[in-house]
Amino acid sequence: MRRALLAATLFACPLFAAAPSASAASAALATTAERSGFRQTGRYDEVIALCDGFQSAYPQAVRCFSFGTTPEGRPMKAMAVSTSGALDAKAAQARGLPVLLAQGGIHAGEIDGKDAGFWLVRDLLQGKVGKGLLDKAVLLFVPVFNADGHENFRAWNRPNQRGPEQMGFRVTAQRYNLNRDYVKADSAEMQAMLGLVNQWDPLAMLDLHVTDGAKFQHDISITGEPTNSGDMALREAGNGLKDGIIAKLATQGSKPVGFYPSFVEDDNPASGFVHGVSTPRFSNGYFPLRNRIGILVETHSWRTYPERVKATYNAVLDALELVAANGPRWLQLAHDADARAARLGGQPIPLDYKATDQVRSIDFLGYAYTRTPSEISGATMTRYDERKPQVWKIPLRDEIVPGNSIVAPMGGYLVPRQYAVAVAKHLLAHGIGFRVLSAPLRDSKAQAFIADSAQFSPASVEGHQRVSLAGKWTPQAAEVAAGSLYVPIAQANARLLVNILEPTATDSMAAWGDFNNAFERKEYMEGYVAEEQARLMLAKDPALKAEFEKKLKDDADFASNPAARLDFFYRRHPAWDAGSNRYPVLRTDTVLD
Repeated sequence: MRRALLAATLFACPLFAAAPSASAASAALATTAERSGFRQTGRYDEVIALCDGFQSAYPQAVRCFSFGTTPEGRPMKAMAVSTSGALDAKAAQARGLPVLLAQGGIHAGEIDGKDAGFWLVRDLLQGKVGKGLLDKAVLLFVPVFNADGHENFRAWNRPNQRGPEQMGFRVTAQRYNLNRDYVKADSAEMQAMLGLVNQWDPLAMLDLHVTDGAKFQHDISITGEPTNSGDMALREAGNGLKDGIIAKLATQGSKPVGFYPSFVEDDNPASGFVHGVSTPRFSNGYFPLRNRIGILVETHSWRTYPERVKATYNAVLDALELVAANGPRWLQLAHDADARAARLGGQPIPLDYKATDQVRSIDFLGYAYTRTPSEISGATMTRYDERKPQVWKIPLRDEIVPGNSIVAPMGGYLVPRQYAVAVAKHLLAHGIGFRVLSAPLRDSKAQAFIADSAQFSPASVEGHQRVSLAGKWTPQAAEVAAGSLYVPIAQANARLLVNILEPTATDSMAAWGDFNNAFERKEYMEGYVAEEQARLMLAKDPALKAEFEKKLKDDADFASNPAARLDFFYRRHPAWDAGSNRYPVLRTDTVLD
């Protein structure tokens, strides 16, 4: 009885009023979600069957294909949808058609995008919505990115989410969180996705999610870049798509917001929100580094499943309308950004962004709540009353400025032969160009990075021990062997290249621990030997003696640390390992032909 009453309530809500009944849809192309009144979602075999079914029903407008295989052996399916006749990447590029990538199920418990996408594709092809849109654009639809996680299927995989009754799990079969894997590309799934992206070069990507977090009235957030980051001129397209989706959703029964609604202080609405720019481990932080648009769509987990699917449906439709209408202009902006990126040598490039201290008060649609001590946890806990809508006046910091920046090398990067295979594999995954040196190279304009400190993470992150490096590049002539790599900065993916090979970038190969061996001490001078050598060095070098005595006088921590005092001499002794704390990749201001 309760289930029947719930279903009746869901279908009576204004947001879902436009949803077609299962009987009105083509039976062969209807989803389990539709047939169940959006109480359930189908298993992955339904994705395969629907993908094939759409191609069979609309062979001139749909191409179903596999773009990879998961570790558990499932085909990763994509659908190219267009009435222009351009159903492969080369045809779309030859005709100058913008491609919109709609990516569902990167977190397979957040599965709104799968059911919304199939429903929308059917309505587009049947002419119920968006007439003419598919003549002007290609919709590249990936129903479920994380297919193995999708089949880790049960109730309570998303305990803070209303529906469906059962769903997939957040991570892959190998327990990778794919939305932490874009730039590091550890997983087979991400390597396949990057291959798809390299081939199709979508103008814009929609990553379809469901939020975690508090209870409030807003049903969807739309965030993305480049709106505050990346190429300045391309921000016109980024803002046009983001703001356009938000404006359209507001006319379609939604209550959208343009920032991710996660409180500054967990579980405390009064703390407000801070907007930011995602790093490239995330989809919407990755695509702007390729001079393309990345939009994060997050429906609100405490809205019902039919409401969330409808809001996602509308968001994808709205994005397709905007891309179709603005395709020529936005494609030109993207291609111009590619050309500008190839000229970034010698220019400052931000490695991250931050919100300033500028605060403004906003009206946020929440519910009445109390914060009281809990006899369960012993902590102060928030309790929401969804029967009492309330407008919260809370702070928002959303003025974004560059954080840490570097000046890009004039030439590019040199990767010594012993690291060439590992780095080349990474660069190839991202479509970054490089050249293998056929002869040894002596470079007088090279620079080396020596770390002043290397702080290793005490806990594993995505199977890595991350490291935070501090140091600087210093001029140092270098000799690199044949078989080393030259990676020019003069290419469209220059921003992405910098974020991969600059050691202080948040999601660089170095930060993810790929070169941790370089920052571990491998050789030592025993204390009694250091003591003997120190006395000899002091006797021979008056300047060293003066430096040591000054440090003893000025640095109390140093003076009271016997190991540091001995290390002072070891670092200045010929026995010191010159390779210690040396980042193995070099920069160069030499431009090689």
